[in-house]
Amino acid sequence: MWSIIQEKFKNHPAQEKVIRLLLERGFQVNEQGRVVSGSIEIPHTQIANEIAVDRRVVDSTCETIMKDKTLLQIFRNVRTMPFLREVAPLLGLGVIVIAPDNAARKGLLGAVATAVAEHGIIIRQAVSDDPYLTEEPKLTIITEGKVSGELVNTLTGIKGVKSVTVY
Repeated sequence: MWSIIQEKFKNHPAQEKVIRLLLERGFQVNEQGRVVSGSIEIPHTQIANEIAVDRRVVDSTCETIMKDKTLLQIFRNVRTMPFLREVAPLLGLGVIVIAPDNAARKGLLGAVATAVAEHGIIIRQAVSDDPYLTEEPKLTIITEGKVSGELVNTLTGIKGVKSVTVY
């Protein structure tokens, strides 16, 4: 998917910044060419200010999306999801953040999930950053309860794990 999007915006780096923000935040583009989250409209000026581009860049990016069938499909259907990482400790949940040595390596999520399950811990949420959208992608696991030191040792021994942070 990202290669398709990059190809369409390769000559427009400012518009590519808009596209990245829309995907990172799970924002859609509605029938009127406005950026929304569900039915809540996000003003193009606020988006422009966030990524330091002119509002007209956001406008033209949305126009491009509206004219392209593939982009329109993507940006009508992308969704935001609640990410529990920052509030997990307040909810009594554990947080494991895995930094991979290579985010494109196959099987890391499966190996981590297996290790967590083998330690009798329930996974409430697993979120993996897209290596095409994030400079330093991480895998975040939200667990029922706290994480033991023994599990941390197991996780650091998994091939492809560069570091493990728990809080």
